[in-house]
Amino acid sequence: MEHARAVIIGGGVGGTSVAYHLAELGWRDIVLVERAELTSGSTFHSAGLVGQLRASVTLTRMMMYGTDLYRRLKEETGSDPSWHEVGSIRLASSKERMEELERQAGWAKTFGLPMELIDAQEAQDRFPLMSTTGVLGGVWLPTDGWLDPSGLAGALAAGARKRGATIRTQTRVVGIDVERGRVTGVTIEQGGERSAIATDVVVNAAGIFAPEIGRMVGVTVPIIPMAHQYLFTEALDGVHAGLPQLRDPDNLVYFREEVGGLCMGGYERDPAPWGLDGIPRDFNGKLLAPDLPRFEPMMAGAIRRVPAMEEARVSRIINGPEAFTPDNEFILGESDIRGFWLAAGFCAHGIAGAGGIGRQMASWIVDGEPELDLWKMDIRRFGAAYRSGAYTLARSIENYATYYDIHYPNEERQAGRPLRTSPTYDDLARLGAVFGEKAGWERPNWFEPNADDPRFGGRDGLERLRPRGWAGHHWSPAIAAEAIATRRFAGLFDESSFSKIEVAGQGACAFLQRVAGNDIDKPVGSIVYTQLLDRRGGIQADLTVTRLAADRFMLVTGTVYGNHDAGWLRSNLPDDGSVEIQDVTSSRVCFGLWGPEARDILAPITRDDVSDAGFPYLTAREISIGSVPLLALRVTYVGELGWELYAPTEYGRALWSILWEAGRDHGLIAGGYRAIDALRLEKGYRVWSSDITPDETPFEAGLGFAVALDKAEPAMARDALVAAKATGPRKRLRCLVLDDPLDVCLGNEPVRVDGEIVGRVTSGGQGFAVEHSIAYAYLPPDRAIGTHGEVEVFGRWVGFEVVREPLYDPGNARIRS
Repeated sequence: MEHARAVIIGGGVGGTSVAYHLAELGWRDIVLVERAELTSGSTFHSAGLVGQLRASVTLTRMMMYGTDLYRRLKEETGSDPSWHEVGSIRLASSKERMEELERQAGWAKTFGLPMELIDAQEAQDRFPLMSTTGVLGGVWLPTDGWLDPSGLAGALAAGARKRGATIRTQTRVVGIDVERGRVTGVTIEQGGERSAIATDVVVNAAGIFAPEIGRMVGVTVPIIPMAHQYLFTEALDGVHAGLPQLRDPDNLVYFREEVGGLCMGGYERDPAPWGLDGIPRDFNGKLLAPDLPRFEPMMAGAIRRVPAMEEARVSRIINGPEAFTPDNEFILGESDIRGFWLAAGFCAHGIAGAGGIGRQMASWIVDGEPELDLWKMDIRRFGAAYRSGAYTLARSIENYATYYDIHYPNEERQAGRPLRTSPTYDDLARLGAVFGEKAGWERPNWFEPNADDPRFGGRDGLERLRPRGWAGHHWSPAIAAEAIATRRFAGLFDESSFSKIEVAGQGACAFLQRVAGNDIDKPVGSIVYTQLLDRRGGIQADLTVTRLAADRFMLVTGTVYGNHDAGWLRSNLPDDGSVEIQDVTSSRVCFGLWGPEARDILAPITRDDVSDAGFPYLTAREISIGSVPLLALRVTYVGELGWELYAPTEYGRALWSILWEAGRDHGLIAGGYRAIDALRLEKGYRVWSSDITPDETPFEAGLGFAVALDKAEPAMARDALVAAKATGPRKRLRCLVLDDPLDVCLGNEPVRVDGEIVGRVTSGGQGFAVEHSIAYAYLPPDRAIGTHGEVEVFGRWVGFEVVREPLYDPGNARIRS
């Protein structure tokens, strides 16, 4: 039987890039198999645009790496990807779009990208064919460009071959072998003959065929092929080889040069899913028939921006299916089947991302972790709901249709809702809940009637707190009322969507000691706050661990992180079967009761001792409230006295009712997740995926107190942590207080000290109790408490001071009262 260190399925830019980068890291025994010829999938009909600045830090870094790679591929491999570094212009035809571009220009500074704001005339000077009608301005990025997608795949394949990789075309994978949850090999078919390749690593880079390959091992790959159209014109006066790309999102179109003419495409409001009942076996190197009625709105937008398009002769229209995901991010990483990896779902920007995709995948496969934080691209972000084709379709259609929309902070998507609801859903609705959605769960963002609470000045009194600009969209005075009420009285929060993971078995404690930074081996009933750390000391999860029994623990993490955290835990399980992991989220509701009145509310409705002596902070007890048996955890994410109350789901409505009635005379308010975010900012509590990620160690994040280097069972990150502590942090997460409480950061704003860009904001918001606008940012270690600087908020530099944290109750007297 043939053996390979890795088998890569798919010969487009994704598969060839993974092969290239694995070979670059020294892997030689690599086999790439392609069912037809290289680039016969979506690659050959891609438009080839490469833009660098994206919606996330990681994706931007990946695009920047790709651009650097594409510049040197011809010289390195001898195969020309036809790279054209012509720059790009993005236009704004509305005030809101111009604000978006101002934000992007500020963000670009933190990457060192040479993006600049330009006016309409400057844009026309660079792209003379465009009309300036309605254009308020734009941004210019000279290092963007475009290339030949097939040429890119050919160059990457050539580079992989030079380093020893084998590429087999006209070869289909017809089976994948799995034993005890691990890949052991693949069966291929070539020329009518079948053979087997033994391997521990299979990379599914099959594009629109990725779901079909995933089904071979029982892995759902939530991808919807969408028919994506663009056209080429014949030669036009004024078009030349150095013409930059032009994007006009308000007209839903993009342009680039092609052989003296223009390539024009965009994103329609009425997407056309394709292949939902299966993709034909022989769909290789093929296109779909043009859909002219669906193309007409884009053509109208193209003519408005480039009038010459009205008389231009169209040489051909391309209509080809491309793989889109429900959130417009790539699908990367290892699945629940060990050794079965995904590099798929490229969402029409896979050409720009191919270089970075290959590099990160290769690093992940070889080193066990990628170089960058890939949470937003990790397959584990998709929970069980995406096993439903209908749900995946609804979310993907909505995503495609709004591709070019302005997306304001805290915007909520609507497709496929409601899906997952707490037992209290109807009760919360009657209280005026404004619901948001996370991981399919309906969750109250705020309760609109609370905006009229006279205790805090009512709607008119609280409206003065509305932040300026974009932060004031999707905002309500009720958020402030709920946060202030929790500080003064008490708040009741339905947090049933919190992910709950049970780790049990004879080896459970030792296992958690190995993956967690803190000491988990505490008495039964103890709660430990900790991070799960990889071998480099990077933060893979941020959660609490409650010891329910000698061999059983409950881990509580954020709503959207449960699948990721459970997957990461499973990927590090011992092979002896001594540990079992189970997601038990749906088995229990969770209500947070917090505030100075919390004990007075709870004590009369339970016979159990809830005094500080009888129920200390960071302990758990089985108690009853009224007739409801439950697990109570004395823990907080808002910085107040209180409990998280976990009851079996069937008791949920009864428990809520008991608590709600008991709190009537104590000023109790129903609170939503936006108030929680404000409260946690005042206490300096971190959010994984923004404030803390795998790119940071606990020491850099200000979480050194949650690291136990001397525990009996050392963490697998111990060596990295010891080294990190000895050398000192490269950066430190600092709390910034802005000069004006109505200037609110949204994340990723550049931070400037003494005229130098020194970092970017990780998260920001309002602290209503402390009456400040608060932001967190990683700064150089020498930028300590008392440092003054500026944050760029939509083109305006706003002053700040680095302050000691937490701003609220620094001695933690309230949570321990």
